[in-house]
Amino acid sequence: MVKEIQLRVTLKEEERNDILVIKSAHALDINKEDITGVKVLRKSIDARKPKIIFNYKVAVYIREVLPKTSDYQFDYKDVSKAKPVHIIGFGPAGMYAALRCIELGFKPVVLERGKNVQDRRRDLRAINQHHTVNEDSNYCFGEGGAGTYSDGKLYTRSLKRGDVRRIFENLVYHGATDQILVDAHPHIGTNKLPKVVQNIRETILKHGGEIHFETRVVDFTVKNRKIQSIQLQNGEELTVNRVILATGHSARDIFYLLYKKKIALEAKSFAMGVRVEHPQHIIDSIQYHCTGDRHELLPAASYALVQQVNDRGVYSFCMCPGGFIVPAATAEGEVVVNGMSPSKRNNLYANSGIVVEINADKDLFKYEKFGPLKGLEYQKNLERIAFTAGGRTQTAPAQRLTDFVEGKLSNDLNSCSYQPGLKSAPLHSLLPKLIGSRLRKGFEAFGQKMKGYYTSEANVVGVESRTSSPVCIPRTEHLEHPEVSGLFPCGEGGGYAGGIVSAAMDGERCAEAAVKGL
Repeated sequence: MVKEIQLRVTLKEEERNDILVIKSAHALDINKEDITGVKVLRKSIDARKPKIIFNYKVAVYIREVLPKTSDYQFDYKDVSKAKPVHIIGFGPAGMYAALRCIELGFKPVVLERGKNVQDRRRDLRAINQHHTVNEDSNYCFGEGGAGTYSDGKLYTRSLKRGDVRRIFENLVYHGATDQILVDAHPHIGTNKLPKVVQNIRETILKHGGEIHFETRVVDFTVKNRKIQSIQLQNGEELTVNRVILATGHSARDIFYLLYKKKIALEAKSFAMGVRVEHPQHIIDSIQYHCTGDRHELLPAASYALVQQVNDRGVYSFCMCPGGFIVPAATAEGEVVVNGMSPSKRNNLYANSGIVVEINADKDLFKYEKFGPLKGLEYQKNLERIAFTAGGRTQTAPAQRLTDFVEGKLSNDLNSCSYQPGLKSAPLHSLLPKLIGSRLRKGFEAFGQKMKGYYTSEANVVGVESRTSSPVCIPRTEHLEHPEVSGLFPCGEGGGYAGGIVSAAMDGERCAEAAVKGL
C-alpha cells in the first residue's frame, strides 16, 4: 500500500535522519516497522514566521518495496541514416529539440556558433579578467546557451505548455541530482550544469545526431515561401528541409537578418533595469528572522519582490542567493550584467535583477523608426551608455543602493562579486526616466516590505538588459513561421520561452511539429 500525505517538520526535528518515518507513522497511526520507505515528492520551506517549518509531501510505502526506477523512460534510436532536421542554436531549446528528434526517429543536425563547454571557459575567463568579448563565445553563446553558465534555476510557470516533469526527469537522466524532482524551487547550479550539458551532447552524438560547434549561420535562401538552404560564415551552404531556429534572446544578428530579408517580425514587450547585490547575511537575517549565521540546514535565503509603479511592474528577476554577478555582453562596446549561483549557493553575496516592464506599444515612441527592432535598439542604447559610464571596458557602472534612490553619486562602493570590477557612476541619471524613476520608487517600496533590504551596504550595478527577447518571431498554430514554410521559431529567441524549462519544452514541441510530414 502507498499513501500520499503532507508533513510539517520544525527546524529542530529536521536534524533527525528518521524524522519523516516517525512523522508518517504518527500521521497514519501505524507502526514504524510497517513503513518500508518514504519517498519525498515535494519539499518547501515556510519562513514567514520566526518558527521555520519544512513542508513535505511524501509517498509512504507500507509493507511494499520502494521502486528504484523512474516512471519516465527515454527511448533514443539510432538516427545516423535518418532524415535530417537542422537546428540552429544549442541552448536548452536546441538541445531538447535534438533529443526529441532522436526519440521520433529523425537526425538532428545542430549548428552552434559558440564553442563546447570546456573551450568556452577560456572565453569567459577573457571577458572577466581581460575585458575581451568574443562575439561567438561568451556567457550567452556556446554549448548549452545562456543556461549553462547561469544559476540553473528550473522554476517555471509554463505548466500548460508541456510535461514539466519529463524535462526534470530527463535532466536527472543526464546527470542532474534527483533533488530537482523534489524542491519547490529547484536549481542545478552553474558548477554542475556543464557536465549535464556535456552528457546531453554525448547522447545526441551516440545515437547518430550531428553537432557542429563554431558554426555560425549568416544567411538563408527562401524560394516559393519555403526555406531551401542556409549559409554558414565559413562559406559553406547546406540544403535544408526543416529548420528549428533556437538562437536565444541575444542573437541580434538573426533578428537583423530576418528584418533585412523582410520576413515578418514583431516588437515585443520586455523588461530592463539593474542588478542589486547585498551581502547574503543581510537577506538571511531578513528572511529567516535570525541574527548571525543562518542554521546549517537552511539554504541561502532568496526573495521575490514586485511593486506597481506608475502603471508598470517593477520586480525582482533571476534572484541568485549565494551567487555572483557576471558580464553577459555579446559584443564589444556594451556592458550587460547577469547573475548566477553555484549548486551550494555558498558565495558571500545575494544578487537579483530588479527590472521595469517596458511596453513595446507605449514606451518606445522615440525608436519607432526601427520598426519591430525598436526594443532591441533601446536595449543596445542603454548597454552602450553603461559601457561608457563604466570607463569603456567591462567594468560596470554602480552606486550604493541608498545613493541611487537619493540621487547622489557614491563616494565609494561596497565590495562586490562582479569580477571585472565596478566604477562609481550616477546610474540614477544615466538610466531613462521610464526606468530610473520607477526603480527608485520600487526600491523604497521593497525596503518597506523587507526591513533591512534598503541599505547602503547594497550595490546597484548596471545594466540588466537581457531578461527576455525584445523581438517576437511569429509562428502559426503549427509552430511554423507564417511566411516561410519549414522554418520553426523556437524558445527564448522566438519570444516563446523564459528560462531553461520553458525553452526545453518549446524545443520538444517544435521538434514534434517540424517532423510532421517529413
